[in-house]
Amino acid sequence: QVQLVESGGGLVQAGGSLRLSCAASASAVSSVAMAWFRQAPGKDRDFVATITWSGATYYAHSVKGRFTISRDNAKNTVYLQMNSLKPEDTAVYYCARSRTQRISLLAYEYDYWGQGTQVTVSS
Repeated sequence: QVQLVESGGGLVQAGGSLRLSCAASASAVSSVAMAWFRQAPGKDRDFVATITWSGATYYAHSVKGRFTISRDNAKNTVYLQMNSLKPEDTAVYYCARSRTQRISLLAYEYDYWGQGTQVTVSS
């Protein structure tokens, strides 16, 4: 059973920073891409960022230049460093494991999801 456990969410003022972590069960994320998505109340789940096993990355336009995705393959952990946070970044953030090695922005190409961690940015 693949398990993804997110942590690091919380309440922060606009302009602040948070670092999210996603810990995966051993070998569950080997050789595949990982991603972060987010879902605000009343809205669809949106792509945020993705990273391949080799470290190639891709970001949603709304977070590019402010967020950084990274991974530590030895620890089976993926991170999302979020800087210059805005109130519109408020959402539940989900970690997801891809079915493939390639970059994808599509939620249906991710087969395992974490439980989510709440990020709230106050103005």
